[in-house]
Amino acid sequence: MPPWNDIDTVMFDMDGTLLDLHFDNYFWQHLLPLTYAEQNQIAPNEAIALVTAKSESVYGTLDWYCLDYWRDELGVDITGLKQTIIDKIRVRPNVEALLEQLNALGKRVLLVTNAHPHSLSLKMQHTAIADYFHQRISSHQLALAKENNGFWGKLQIIEAYDPARTLLFDDSLPVLRQAQREGIGHLMAIRQPDSERPAVALGEFTQVDDFASILPSRLASAAK
Repeated sequence: MPPWNDIDTVMFDMDGTLLDLHFDNYFWQHLLPLTYAEQNQIAPNEAIALVTAKSESVYGTLDWYCLDYWRDELGVDITGLKQTIIDKIRVRPNVEALLEQLNALGKRVLLVTNAHPHSLSLKMQHTAIADYFHQRISSHQLALAKENNGFWGKLQIIEAYDPARTLLFDDSLPVLRQAQREGIGHLMAIRQPDSERPAVALGEFTQVDDFASILPSRLASAAK
């Protein structure tokens, strides 16, 4: 249970934290390579190998998340292709309950994602969570990925916050480690970002599965 009384600002990653990562894993590892294979008349395995190699070459950079980069690299309408599987966009369990309670407590609630602004917009259009956030921030606005050195300090340009009194939820180990290096005081990882894949062990950070287990109302009930 986070020490809610010691926290003023709560930051949430989007994909794999607020939303089921299955949408993204299915898109990047299945649909996109198959579409590329069809467009270029090559074998699916060849397309998978090519997309994987290109992905590995830019891993950890903003290009890895950039829809414009992938459109130019592969010649595929990435935004349009994502529209074909919007039925796979799903909010993780009890996300809305947690967001509601944090707002009721007067916490500053932020969405901070590496997702491209077009992807962020698409996800918000097809969920009911957009209005819970005081700000929705894409790392593209700062020209740095969240795992890049200096991101969390540069974030102060958009949103002034006290790192020591901030809680970050994220499913990425590199992001959590970078946030820790830059002084974010409270960090929690996601146990199972993709509902159709096994849980991920991130032993150096406390993990949460269902947000119901850390609702502030549970802490209040326990104190009675």
